[in-house]
Amino acid sequence: MDGNTSIQTFVIPGFAGSPEGHWQHIWAEERPHARMIQQENWYFPQLEAWAARLERELLAAGEGAYLVAHSLGCILTARIGEGPAAHKVRGALLVAPGDLEVTEQLHPGLIRFGSMPEKTLPFPSVLLGSRNDTYMSEQRARHFAACWGAHYVDMGCVGHINLASGFGRFERGYRLFDELLLKSADGKRLPPPVATGTGQASSRSHSQALRAIS
Repeated sequence: MDGNTSIQTFVIPGFAGSPEGHWQHIWAEERPHARMIQQENWYFPQLEAWAARLERELLAAGEGAYLVAHSLGCILTARIGEGPAAHKVRGALLVAPGDLEVTEQLHPGLIRFGSMPEKTLPFPSVLLGSRNDTYMSEQRARHFAACWGAHYVDMGCVGHINLASGFGRFERGYRLFDELLLKSADGKRLPPPVATGTGQASSRSHSQALRAIS
C-alpha cells in the first residue's frame, strides 16, 4: 500500500538509534518512500535539537509524511504534535513508547526530553504496546494511548519490540501501518481502543474494528 502513494514515510528511532538488523532499518530499506531520520547525537537525546531536526524534515516534505516511531521516537512524535510542523504529519505508528521517567532511570544523566506529553495528537495514530516492556508498563502505555487519542494494539509479551526481543522484519507492523494509511487517506477517524486479550486477538479485533468503518 505504501508504494501507491508519493507521501513520504519517516522512520523515527529512539535512544541510541536503531542498530543494523532492527526492524526500523529493514523498514527504511524495504518500504517505498521510507527513510530513517538521523540525529546528530543518538546517545544524548535533547528534545529541542531532535524536534528541530524532525520539524525541518517535515516542513520540507511537500505533501507531508507518515511517521513510524519506536521508543523515545514516540515521545518525539507526540511532541511534534504540539509544534509548528504538526500539520505535515499524515499519521503515526507508535511502537513501544519509552516512558521518560523509566528511560532516564535506565540511562541516567543522558536524556533531556522534559516531561511526558499528554495532549491529544492532531493526526491519526496507532500505539503498539507490550505487556512486559522494561521501558513502559502496559498500564502506562494504555494511559498515553488514551491521552494522545491513539488506537491501542496489545502486542502481548514481546519486550521492547526491538532487536533484543527478536524483532527483525516487522510484518505485523507493516499490516497495521497499511491499515492506518487506508483510513487516513479516506479521511476517516480510527475506531476507539478495543478491549483485547492476547496479542493475536488484539490484531484480529483491530482489523475487525477498522473494517467496521469502511
